[in-house]
Amino acid sequence: MKVISFVNQKGGVGKTTSCLNIGAALQEAGRRVLFIDMDAQGSLTKSTGLTAIPDNTPTVSDILTGKADAQNAVIHREGMPDIIPGDIRLSGAEVELIGAAGRDFILKEAIEPLSDAYDYALIDCSPSLSVLTLMALTASDRYIIPVAAQYMPLDGIVQLMHTVDLVKRRMNPGLDLTGVVVTLYDARRSLDKTILDAIKQQFGDKLFSDIVRYNSKIAEAPAYGKDVLQYASASSGAAAYRAITAEIIRREEK
Repeated sequence: MKVISFVNQKGGVGKTTSCLNIGAALQEAGRRVLFIDMDAQGSLTKSTGLTAIPDNTPTVSDILTGKADAQNAVIHREGMPDIIPGDIRLSGAEVELIGAAGRDFILKEAIEPLSDAYDYALIDCSPSLSVLTLMALTASDRYIIPVAAQYMPLDGIVQLMHTVDLVKRRMNPGLDLTGVVVTLYDARRSLDKTILDAIKQQFGDKLFSDIVRYNSKIAEAPAYGKDVLQYASASSGAAAYRAITAEIIRREEK
């Protein structure tokens, strides 16, 4: 099982959206996919249609605090990737775990029993460089950075890369960047082109070849509890995420 975290300390950059749609495209390509929602806002959970977590169903917070095993927290639904849901209880779990011994390895150890059941585990991280994000990066083989082309985000990415370097030095030397996804791109705006050029200069061939242009179908799909491949399979947004996912598969499985 390859574990990939989606990280960016800036909100509104398409992080959850990219995790959701790349997971859907991986499943469409025949891969077994598990979502792990490590954001207390529960955006990924809600985007998959779980507006209310079923009673007595453990969440990520229960796994991290030792109240449940990961196997018992997985929710299975026909035609969708499996998911370990997250919600506001993660905020309390984070506070509880601040002083825990070996806290950065808790998620890694918790999901190891699932490694034979899935080809990919995709972790949606919170829009901050928090304890939860450190846990996710420690548990991951790779990470993906979604970047919106609507404002200059590079200062935040520099800080993110410092955090990644820290995790690599101290907890997870094998952690590596799969790629950078540019989202919300509008070729009619000169600022978007300027930002895209800056990202190309910084990341080179780590920038995915396809760019996710602004597309209303991508924004609408989560409101119906669907990914864009389900909601508007023929849309340009679905095509972009399929192409990016094909590139991920080439990079990760070559």
